[in-house]
Amino acid sequence: MSKTIFKDPRQERELFVRRIVISGIVSVICIIGILLRLIWLQIHNYDHFRTKSHDNRVKLEPIPPIRGLIYEAHHIPLAENVPTYSLEIVPEKVADVGKTIDELRALIPISDRDIRRFKIQRKRRRRFDGVPLREQLTEEEIAKFAVNSYRFVGVSINVTMLRHYPLPRESSHVLGYVGSINERELKTIDTSRYSGTKHIGKSGLEKSYEDLLHGQVGMRQVEVNARGRVLQELEAHPPQQGHNLHLYLDLNLQREADRALGEESGALVAIDPRTGGVLALVSKPSYDPNLFVTGISHESYNSLTNSPERPLYNRALRGQYPPGSTVKPFVGLAGLEAGIIRPTDRVFCPGYYKIPGQDHKYRDWRKTGHGDTNIDSAITESCDVYFYVLARNLGIDSLHDFLSQFSFGKATGIDLSGELGGLVPSREWKRIRHKTSWYPGETLIMGIGQGYMLATPLQLASATATLAARGRFIRPRVVRAIEGPTTGGAVQELPMEITQISRQSDQNWQTIITAMQHVIESSRGTAKSIATSAYHIAGKTGTAQVFTVRQNEEYDENKIHKKMRDHALFVAFAPVEDPRIAIAVLVENGGHGGAVAAPIARRVMDMHLLHEDNFKLGTAILDNVP
Repeated sequence: MSKTIFKDPRQERELFVRRIVISGIVSVICIIGILLRLIWLQIHNYDHFRTKSHDNRVKLEPIPPIRGLIYEAHHIPLAENVPTYSLEIVPEKVADVGKTIDELRALIPISDRDIRRFKIQRKRRRRFDGVPLREQLTEEEIAKFAVNSYRFVGVSINVTMLRHYPLPRESSHVLGYVGSINERELKTIDTSRYSGTKHIGKSGLEKSYEDLLHGQVGMRQVEVNARGRVLQELEAHPPQQGHNLHLYLDLNLQREADRALGEESGALVAIDPRTGGVLALVSKPSYDPNLFVTGISHESYNSLTNSPERPLYNRALRGQYPPGSTVKPFVGLAGLEAGIIRPTDRVFCPGYYKIPGQDHKYRDWRKTGHGDTNIDSAITESCDVYFYVLARNLGIDSLHDFLSQFSFGKATGIDLSGELGGLVPSREWKRIRHKTSWYPGETLIMGIGQGYMLATPLQLASATATLAARGRFIRPRVVRAIEGPTTGGAVQELPMEITQISRQSDQNWQTIITAMQHVIESSRGTAKSIATSAYHIAGKTGTAQVFTVRQNEEYDENKIHKKMRDHALFVAFAPVEDPRIAIAVLVENGGHGGAVAAPIARRVMDMHLLHEDNFKLGTAILDNVP
């Protein structure tokens, strides 16, 4: 029997209406939500999304500036920028990068190191950016590639400006070098200033004048697609080239100093006492700064750092040595200025000195002694006993305070990075450093430049220049003038920084200078071998012990290894009547200052004083210095 199904049209209609109403309400709510969201995006966040949209289309790209040049006194460039050609691969355009590199290696030399560097840089760049494979191509290599370039789609030669030092060996320790910016430097530099720049000054003038040499980054506005590919350039603001530096440094003098030192390890610093300008600064052995510009290999770097000769070590600025007898003129001047001695006062030298009540003998370099000596003969013949007595009478406090005025024991403030300050010890220094008191015997040996006292060749040259200028201390400078955007393209001289040491008597200073002149011109002088009739020299020899000789031992240079022999030192200025050069020479393990260091100084002084071009140049520089 079939079942009858009855429909209720009214109920079905009501159900349908309810569904329509609910659907309509939901639709209205959704539409309202969409409208609200559109209002939020189009009105409230309009500026934000407009900027984002613009950034998807327009990018700012940095244009690196050209680094400033460095010229020596005769306007010869010591640091320049040269075009360098590199072989670049655009990975996106090369089907098989590995195969392409193999084919390129068959054409021009490409080392494993070049390939490792290429792979590292490839990971950091976009696929459509060129990645350098080989840098610094020769003209022959460029020609070989040019002939075969049709075979290498996606490979091209790109030109960039690279720092170059045309006279590397003579100027490495003055100029320093530039190198790739490392992770540590990225944390300290203003990254906006170095956008697009790979290099930064690492040492020497390149580091201390980095802000001026670097220049200002330029910008170009380009249109790019969604993948970042440049479509066209919209606007460009060119970079501002770095400032050029003009030095006091005389290349002729620098070369002569380098030749005079020969194969010896040591340093030479020459300063113009009238300006504080550094005429020459040499540290031997040296190195080639060009090795660091594009990234030095591990083998080359290890060779430099592991060399027993330490070519990277700037002995002129950082070498701290006992000054030996070169400090005696300053100790003598301290005694005269303090009224402890007079020029006519005499001390008997039997070849040793003993502190009253003690048995220890403080020996003189001459076993038989010098007999009766005054300040003139003590400096002329370098009598140790005279200065033992004088130092004991002065006392460590007076000695420390007087020597400090000549920039001993502190940095001179030269415009080169990395200078060390040497050491002039005091009671307080020893108490803090060694936690013990000062002994009278330590004052004695300080009077002859031994013991704790240390000085750099730069400090010795600066102090000698100050003595030559009768107490006028001028902060040493390598850079004479700058030229660039801030000077309107003109060469702007840098001002001198002058401090005058107080003087009790001009005669006291003249007494010391006359005695130093006798070191060269007297038949008893320790540097009589360099006397010349062309001009008058005032100087002082020095010999600094590398190790202490015991009381009952004798020093025999021929029986010890060269590395244990005494250092040879010499300081001088000339001409005595109108000083134009003050010089300090140090020869490591060279022996006697008069025999080794003094002739080196004489060669450099001859070059500076007896060549007409150098005389004219020095006069012109002095006329322009403010």
